[in-house]
Amino acid sequence: MKLHDDIHNYYEKLVVDKLDSMNITENNQDSDYLADLCCLILNQLPPRYIRYEVDMAFYMPQAERLQMELNVDSAIRSSMKFLEERDKRKV
Repeated sequence: MKLHDDIHNYYEKLVVDKLDSMNITENNQDSDYLADLCCLILNQLPPRYIRYEVDMAFYMPQAERLQMELNVDSAIRSSMKFLEERDKRKV
């Protein structure tokens, strides 16, 4: 069985958008760091599978959207801290 190609985790878009707005993807970080960062972030967030993003925009209450964004911010901070600590131990 194959899931439909349009099914994806809505948090993935929120994470990528937030990382782009923070210029994380352009701060000379290598692809391994970005992959590790994204995995750590997404593993802290509950999956929210959707087919069409317009459904989320139209049907999601503003308070829920705000909470999702706060969850993403928190997950990003803790993941970056974890990677920073890991890199310090390597030195």
